[in-house]
Amino acid sequence: MTEWYQQLDCISKSEFIEKAIQFYVSYLTAEDGGSYLPNAFLSTMKSIVAESDNRHNKMMFKQAVELAMLLNVVAASFKIDRDTLGRLRRECVKEVKKTNGSFTLDDAVDWQEGNE
Repeated sequence: MTEWYQQLDCISKSEFIEKAIQFYVSYLTAEDGGSYLPNAFLSTMKSIVAESDNRHNKMMFKQAVELAMLLNVVAASFKIDRDTLGRLRRECVKEVKKTNGSFTLDDAVDWQEGNE
């Protein structure tokens, strides 16, 4: 068990035992042995996707917090009237759509230089 739990990327021996029991119970409750492997594969894939979603959600939350902080600093530093802000938002939506979401700071500088 000491060798296997590390090879299977388990954090602890307890996690390895838990996975082994889940595997065995799933095997015992399968209708027939031939259908178990596809179910095991599906279950594994669902777990991988769920973990990936969880990581992405955490990352997006952290980025949203940082963006909120940045936006508050910008709003406190510059007095932008609501009409200008609305026009800027409409133009930014157009630019982001045009670049398929890959709008960078360099793009913004180029765009600002073209709108002066």
